[in-house]
Amino acid sequence: MRKVHLIIALAASTLLSPSLFAAGSGGGGSTPSQSAPQYDAATEYGKGVAALQVKDFRAAKTAFDRVISVAPKNAPAQYFGGLARVGLQDWKGARRFFERAVKADPKMIAAWEKLGVSQARLGDRMKAEKTLSTINARAAACGSCADAAALKVAQDAVTSALSSKPTAQVQTISPLLISAQAGDTRYLEAVALINGQRYEAAIVSLNASTQAIGPHPDILTYLGFAHRKLKRFGAAEAYYRQALALAPSHRGATEYFGELMVELGDLPGAKKMLAQLDAECRFGCAEAEELRKWIVAGRSPHS
Repeated sequence: MRKVHLIIALAASTLLSPSLFAAGSGGGGSTPSQSAPQYDAATEYGKGVAALQVKDFRAAKTAFDRVISVAPKNAPAQYFGGLARVGLQDWKGARRFFERAVKADPKMIAAWEKLGVSQARLGDRMKAEKTLSTINARAAACGSCADAAALKVAQDAVTSALSSKPTAQVQTISPLLISAQAGDTRYLEAVALINGQRYEAAIVSLNASTQAIGPHPDILTYLGFAHRKLKRFGAAEAYYRQALALAPSHRGATEYFGELMVELGDLPGAKKMLAQLDAECRFGCAEAEELRKWIVAGRSPHS
C-alpha cells in the first residue's frame, strides 16, 4: 500500500492555521444564492468553541450556525449548536439540533443525553423515555467498556429530567471539547495509524480530531480513506463528498474519490475526477499520476 503522506504536508498550513476553503463570490450580477456569504467551517468552529468556553452563547450560536451552513452533516457542530441554544434557554431549538447530531452520529453519547434532557424539559415524556431506553440499551451492551462512565452520566441526567428534578443548570461546557493543539496531535496520530493499516484506530483518532478542529477537508478525506479500506464504501463516499464540498480543489479527496469509483466499477466517474486533477495540476502532480494508474489498471494497481 502506498503510504498516505500526501496530505500531511498540509497540516501546518491547514489544520494549525485553517485557510479559507469557501470564499463569497461577491458583487456583480450573481444571484442571491451565489453571492450569499459562505464560511470557512474550521475557522468558525474554532470561534464557536471559544465562545462556548466563556459562555458567550449568542456568539457560539452564530458561529456553529455558520459551520452547519457549509457542513450540515457534521455531528459535533450540530451538538455544539444545540448546547449554545441550551445556554440561551431555547429548548425547542436545542432539541432540533441534538436530533440532528444523533442522526449524523448515533454513537455520540453526549448528544443522546442532551436530547433526552431537552425532550423531558419540553414535556415530551414519551420521546424522552424512548431516548433513555436507547441509552440504557447502550449501557447494558457496554458493560465496563470505555464508554461506561459517559453512559452512566447520560442515564442519570435523563432520569433526573424525567423526574421533574433536573439539575439546576445543564452543563454547557462539553466533555467533547479538546484543544485545537490536541486535535492536531490526534490527526497526526491517525495518519501514522493509517500508514500502519490500523484503520479502526485511525477513525477513532480522526473523530477526536474533528471534535476539536471541526469539519476540515483533510480530516474528512482520511475518514473516507479509512472507511474505504474497511470496505465501507457508502461511508467513504459520504466523507469524500463532504471534503470536496468544503474544498472543491482538494487533490487528496479528488484522487481518493476517483480510486473509490474505480473500485466500484465507475470508470467514467473516475475519469472525471482525473480530469479535475489534470486541470488543477497543470504541470502534473502525484495525485493525478496515481489515479491514472488506477484507471489504466481498472482496479487498484497495488492489489
